[in-house]
Amino acid sequence: MTTFEASPGRHCHNAVSPLHASGYFAPEPTDELAALGLERGAMVYLAGRAAPLGAVDAGTVTATFYNFNHEHVQRYIPAAWSVTTPEEVLTARLRGADRMLQRLLGKETFTSTEMTEAAELALRATEACRREARPLYAANADLPVPEQPHLALWHAATLLREHRGDGHLSALTIAGLSGIEALVLHNATGTAPTSALFMRTRGWSAQQWDTARDQLRDRGLLNESGDLTQAGATLRGETEVLTDRLDAAPYDHLGPAATARLTELAGGFSRTLRAAGAFPTVHFGKG
Repeated sequence: MTTFEASPGRHCHNAVSPLHASGYFAPEPTDELAALGLERGAMVYLAGRAAPLGAVDAGTVTATFYNFNHEHVQRYIPAAWSVTTPEEVLTARLRGADRMLQRLLGKETFTSTEMTEAAELALRATEACRREARPLYAANADLPVPEQPHLALWHAATLLREHRGDGHLSALTIAGLSGIEALVLHNATGTAPTSALFMRTRGWSAQQWDTARDQLRDRGLLNESGDLTQAGATLRGETEVLTDRLDAAPYDHLGPAATARLTELAGGFSRTLRAAGAFPTVHFGKG
């Protein structure tokens, strides 16, 4: 299979992103949003992530999230905004992030000088993020930066995650991959969330998943066993390289030494998150 060398920016993203992504698996953010009256599961996720956009309709959420079944989104958006407001959701998700990080990282870590340094570096990186064609990043960028260092780092991780994610959707579009096809191809690597989790959380049926897999086989991107072909690996690699290029500005702005330092600091925090069980292994792998 063709391989591509990861950029320093990708390494830094991989170190920082778990600080944001852990909120999708931890109970605290869900509990805070459910306390507002939102249904646990899809409604909590969709409202929590879309809240920076305002009280948008399902079409906007489907467009910006990319790999969700639109009919699935319509079940919960805009119904969520009849239960609570985006402003209340934003306040609740910050409370959830605070409680989550305190539990997973421990008081000594989230009050450390390393945490303050990491927050300052990550926020500096966001200074070079671009709003054009990046709706989720741009919406989050309008939010105030929390004062506490661990929440400032979480906020910066969210900005960097959504900035890269918005660029990645452009790369997927160029690659000619639909939302569900992108999920199936990602799952075929064996390092992504399981197909069962993807289907449950994104609202796709087993039949729709199988149809997308057949379409990828017809394009020569998957073999009969559902594994990546050489062409599939190449397309994924090209898509990731383009994503790196579209996401280079924050790390170019930060510079090599500071990027390496942020990678080191955030990587340590992310290892602590994983050791504390922030990412249950049952949710990852093929199948």
